[in-house]
Amino acid sequence: MSMKVLVVGGGGREHAIAKALARNDACELYAVMAKKNPGIAGLCKDFLLCKETEVDKVAEYAVKMNIKYAVIGPEAPLAAGLADCLEEKGISCVGPKRLAAQIETDKAFCRNLMREYDIAGCPKYNIFHDPVKAEEFIRNYGGDLAIKPIGLTGGKGVAIMGEHFDKEGAIKYIHEIGGEVVLEERLLGEEFTLMAFVDGEHLVPMPLVQDHKRAFEGDVGPNTGGMGSYTLADHKLPFVKADDYKDAIAIMKDVVASMKKMGNVYKGMLYGQFMITKDGPKVIEFNARFGDPEAMNLLTLLSSDFCNIVEKIASGTLSDADVEFTHKATVCKYIVPEGYPDSPQPNCDIEIGDIGDAVLYYANVVEEGGKLKTQTSRTLAFVGMADTLEDAEKIAEKACQSVSGKIRHRKDIGTVEVLNKRIAHMKEIRQ
Repeated sequence: MSMKVLVVGGGGREHAIAKALARNDACELYAVMAKKNPGIAGLCKDFLLCKETEVDKVAEYAVKMNIKYAVIGPEAPLAAGLADCLEEKGISCVGPKRLAAQIETDKAFCRNLMREYDIAGCPKYNIFHDPVKAEEFIRNYGGDLAIKPIGLTGGKGVAIMGEHFDKEGAIKYIHEIGGEVVLEERLLGEEFTLMAFVDGEHLVPMPLVQDHKRAFEGDVGPNTGGMGSYTLADHKLPFVKADDYKDAIAIMKDVVASMKKMGNVYKGMLYGQFMITKDGPKVIEFNARFGDPEAMNLLTLLSSDFCNIVEKIASGTLSDADVEFTHKATVCKYIVPEGYPDSPQPNCDIEIGDIGDAVLYYANVVEEGGKLKTQTSRTLAFVGMADTLEDAEKIAEKACQSVSGKIRHRKDIGTVEVLNKRIAHMKEIRQ
C-alpha cells in the first residue's frame, strides 16, 4: 500500500528530502513549490506551483490528493502556520506548529526560553524594540556585539561588530532594520551544526556538520544561506571535544523538554547552531527545520528508511534504532550565479558535464526549452561521499568543475587545509 507524502518547498534541501523519501518504493510523492524544481518534479506523481506560505492553497491541495504526511522544508511556511492548518485537517507534519517554530522565527522568544528554563549555552543578550535605545546600548558597550534581527532573515541578517562593521556601522545597521533586535555578546570559537529528529519528546541526533556561510574562499565576504558543508566519517568534528558534544545534545534535549512544558510540543527537525568557545558550546541559534546545505550531506548519508522516520515522528514513537547513517565523509558544494549574493545574474544558461560519482541536488534553477537557467539564489549542489574527507572533496570539486556558465563556487569547502585551520584556531582559543 502506498504512503502519500507531501514535500513543501522547492530548493536543494527539499530535493534532498524528496530523494531520501523516494528510496522507499511504497512512498508516493507530491510537492508544493513556488517554482518548478526539475529534480523534485521528476520524483513526484504530482505537484502544485504556488508560494509555500499560501497556507489555504497548500492545505486544499493536500486534502485533494489524500496526503497522509507532510515534510515541510523551509521556515517561512512554518512561521505562517502551515503545520497547524495541515494537522487540523488530519495530515501529520514533520515540521513544528507556528508557536513551536518560534524557536527560529523569533530570536527574542528563543533567548527568553533559554533564560526562563535555565538552559545552558545561552550568551549574554539584550532585546530591543527601539533603535534609539539599541544605539545607546551599543555606544556604552565595551566590546563587540552580534546584531540579530528578531524575525526571519533567510540566514543573512545577522551581523557581527569587529567582523562586518565597526560601532558606527552597527548603529547605522540597527536603524536600517528598524531596531527590532537582539544584541548579544560576540562569541569566539568554531561553529558547528547539530541537527536531530524530534517526535515531541524523543530526540535522535544526526552527524555533526560544519557549514560555510561566507560568500568567498577563505571565509570572506557577505553571509549567504550557505555555500557548502562537510561531515566526517566518524560523524564528529575533531575540534569538538566529547564533553562539548554531550553538552550540545543535552542543550537540545532541554529545549525540546522545555517546549513541551510550555505547551508547544515540538515535532520535526531541530537544528542547533553552536559555537565551541573556551567555555564550551554556546547556542548561536536554533532553526525549526533541516539546514540548507547541511540536509544534503545528512540525507545522502542516511541509510535507514526516511519514510519510516516520518511515520515514527508523527506517531511519537521515534527511537535511536530507527535512525542510521553511513560512516563516510561527505562534502557539499553549492554552485551559485555570478554576483551572488549581492547582485546575482539570473536567467543565464548552464550546462552540467560529467559529474562522476557526485550526487546532484537542484536548487534555485529552472528548466526552459531543455536548458537549465540560473535564478537569483543558489543554483545547484553536488555532494561527494567517500571514506575520507579528501576523497569526498575531490568528488564534489570534480562535479562542480563540470558545470559551465556564469556561475561560481567555493573551491576550498571540505579541503583538508580548511579543516586543519579550524583545528588550529580552536587550539588557540582554548589556550
